[in-house]
Amino acid sequence: MLCLIWHKSEGGSMVEREDIVMEVIKSRRSIRKFQDKPVDDDTIRKIIEMGTWAPSGLNNQPWKFVIIKDKELKDKVAECTKYSKIIKDAPVCIAVFLDNSQSYNRVKDIQAIGACIQNMLLTIHAMGLGGVWLGEILNRREEVERILKVPSELELMAVVAFGYPAEKAGKGERRPVSEVILKQL
Repeated sequence: MLCLIWHKSEGGSMVEREDIVMEVIKSRRSIRKFQDKPVDDDTIRKIIEMGTWAPSGLNNQPWKFVIIKDKELKDKVAECTKYSKIIKDAPVCIAVFLDNSQSYNRVKDIQAIGACIQNMLLTIHAMGLGGVWLGEILNRREEVERILKVPSELELMAVVAFGYPAEKAGKGERRPVSEVILKQL
């Protein structure tokens, strides 16, 4: 479990804060197996709140969320993806939607949703939980929207499944920065 504390004081430095943020980013991994242990509502709301602090064009905040904890409903949603076991076993799933009635630029709004989901995943990790971003479910997006009975202006962007981890995080690897920088002008 990752537990990092930084408090602002005359003695606290920016290096400590930067190190904490970078450690959370670098140590987060997708967790697909969860303990059979509930996640309290305050924690769920905090995760969503942190998601809403993502940047969005014109600060339009184009996201909406459906919290799914009910077993029967999770089972129905799980039928819409080849990753059904993850959804069924997760104590909580959050369906993340683009609210097209709040949209002003589709590309920018979808990017904002991605930033929102990343904020949620980082918060999940920082709180000692584990989670995973499920995008394959979009292949049956309209079916999920019907199951969740959302208004027609809402478009499913992903489902985030999370809970207390029942597996160790794998080792992450990234290509060297020198391989991803196209050019420096």
